[in-house]
Amino acid sequence: MKANSKIKSGVFADLFCDDEKDGKKNFLSLYNAIHGTNLTLENTKLERKQIPQAIYKTFDTDISVLVNGRLFVLIEHQSTPNENMPLRCLEYFVHLLYGIVPAKTRYHETLFKIPTPEFYVFYNGSRKLRKNPELERTMRLSDAFIEPQEEPTCEVKVKFANISGEAGKNLPVVKKCAIMKEYCEFMKIVARRRAALGPFPSDSELIDCYEKAINEAIFKGILVDYLSRKATEVKNMFFDEYDYDLDMEAKKEDARIEKAEEDARSFYANGASIELIAKSLHMTEEQVKEIVAAQPAPAN
Repeated sequence: MKANSKIKSGVFADLFCDDEKDGKKNFLSLYNAIHGTNLTLENTKLERKQIPQAIYKTFDTDISVLVNGRLFVLIEHQSTPNENMPLRCLEYFVHLLYGIVPAKTRYHETLFKIPTPEFYVFYNGSRKLRKNPELERTMRLSDAFIEPQEEPTCEVKVKFANISGEAGKNLPVVKKCAIMKEYCEFMKIVARRRAALGPFPSDSELIDCYEKAINEAIFKGILVDYLSRKATEVKNMFFDEYDYDLDMEAKKEDARIEKAEEDARSFYANGASIELIAKSLHMTEEQVKEIVAAQPAPAN
């Protein structure tokens, strides 16, 4: 169940899947906790599936494994809460099917069986979930439909669990899976130490933070074997993950700015005043003037 070496794994994906020594065991422990089963490595076929780097992404915090005919997808989500997870999982599933279903088979008359998908999102971020604060819920693709349907013609259900904070330890999956409980405890240590650094830590401060978090966890008996074996790798994974998150935040900010500029040009073209545009889009009048400077004045 080895991951594609071109795609960097996050700590979650490594611990619960890609770690050469215990990845399969940890994955099956989590799978059993979710399903109430007692599968063993001896009687279970596990096959790691991964979207090609060029198609999807270069940093992997997700786990997708074929388990006896089920495509079991686990996503750890640490950034801003995302209500579009069903759409993301639909895209994820379709891309995975490209690597599972032979192209010619799609045009055969006989039915070609595909793995049954299951999607789980574990939220492990620091932001409070104000809109949907419950610890567990089901997210549905049909909630995004412009025209609601009583019986959706296309549906994706994603089981969402908030494992962050003190409340997360009360989730059944955390109580039933010892390795998940330890992972949550370790991530709380990391989050506490990282928050103490402030908003713009240096590279050396980050590395020192992760090293101290690992040492604290080992001292407290948390993930002792894993962290003792892979301390350097874990530090590097956290460092890469931090850079990845910053990159994603930068891209979100760029997209937000681009959208605001488009809106400003559109409002101006339709006769809105500079003052009104600035107030509506939370800009200064100077910013709006700069954005619309190249446009002809709107017709009266």
